[in-house]
Amino acid sequence: ACNLQSCLSKYTYEPQKCDRRLRKLYECCQRMYDSKNEMGTESTSLESTACPMEIVVKRWLKDNPGRGKI
Repeated sequence: ACNLQSCLSKYTYEPQKCDRRLRKLYECCQRMYDSKNEMGTESTSLESTACPMEIVVKRWLKDNPGRGKI
């Protein structure tokens, strides 16, 4: 998240230059949500202030398919 924030600060008028970092963050958030769901953990047990709600992460990843591994 800090890496993404630094990139967005640097490229204020060209945020698309930070797409790789944004994708990495969302993929990380999705892994967190997947592990939480697999463990059956209560929603308050695994959280991150850097991650949007799970539905937002899923929708963003669906709407922005990756181009291979990053």
